[in-house]
Amino acid sequence: MDFEKIVGIIAGLLTSISMLPQFFKLVKTQESKNISMGMLLVLLTGVAGWIYYGFLRNDWIIIITNAFALLVNFVTMILSIKYRRH
Repeated sequence: MDFEKIVGIIAGLLTSISMLPQFFKLVKTQESKNISMGMLLVLLTGVAGWIYYGFLRNDWIIIITNAFALLVNFVTMILSIKYRRH
């Protein structure tokens, strides 16, 4: 595996797990009043764009890492909405 792919994998993993601490805090506290829906919507849109870009380039590192990020961010948004109603 070449250096470029290693850098891509590490960068993709780090950015795709960046919301996990917020996600775990949200699940633990069930409190979402301090989570910005605007930020989540912009982030989801950007991640979806990266997935599309990955398909255009046939780059599975971009596709897989951003698909994971999309899943984490989408579930975070759904839970944020759910916990705001309580």
